[in-house]
Amino acid sequence: MWAFAVGNRIGNRIMVESSAQRQTGQMQPEQSRREFIMKRRANHSIPIRPGVLLIALCGFAFVLSASEISASGLQSAAAGTSAAESASTATKGHDASYVIGNSDVLAITVWKEPDVSRSIPVRPDGKISLPLVGEIQATGRTPLQLEEEITAKLQTYINKPEVTVIVQEINSEKFNILGRVVKPGSYPLSGAATVLDAIAAAGGFQDFAKQKSIYVLRSNPGGGQSRMAFNYKDVVKGKHPEQNIKLEPRDTIVVP
Repeated sequence: MWAFAVGNRIGNRIMVESSAQRQTGQMQPEQSRREFIMKRRANHSIPIRPGVLLIALCGFAFVLSASEISASGLQSAAAGTSAAESASTATKGHDASYVIGNSDVLAITVWKEPDVSRSIPVRPDGKISLPLVGEIQATGRTPLQLEEEITAKLQTYINKPEVTVIVQEINSEKFNILGRVVKPGSYPLSGAATVLDAIAAAGGFQDFAKQKSIYVLRSNPGGGQSRMAFNYKDVVKGKHPEQNIKLEPRDTIVVP
């Protein structure tokens, strides 16, 4: 009996301690978890000092300023390149070696003066007519020389006239092809035309044309003419390519 009573007391005490431990265990883990979270946040938070913030702001402003300067520099360089290209284009306006001839079409522009500006062909007598200028000799002059003379005549009526003369169509430089071709006649000389180009422009040969006996007549600067042979049969086979000469103004090709 005594042993049973002692055992009962021990059991009750164990139950009371277990209950207290359970209550304590329910509180301690919750408090520990909250304390752990607060400590973790405190450890991972980095205090921002005023000096560090000021340095960061200055660095950001410097980067923005450098970017703006770089962009401005690129825009200036692009503008400079565009201006240089425009100036280069402006200096290419004339070919000093070209001499205006009869029937050439000239585009004459006077800046801010549309009533004077116009496209005009050179007459057979070698002259052109312009308002305020009157008749002026064009044949035998370069576009630059014609510009200078028109400018001088306009200064009486216009303050500092800016004149541009451009050859729109070259009709004065021609070659002739005669004889047994489909379309004999006079043709404009364009680019680096050769004897073969001339025959093609004339529509090819007629029947019974002597294709081995073609020749080119060219006027000599000192007078007289030179005669240059052209054997069509050989040239088209790759023989004597030197006979396929580049034509000059007023050359005459004869196909017997």
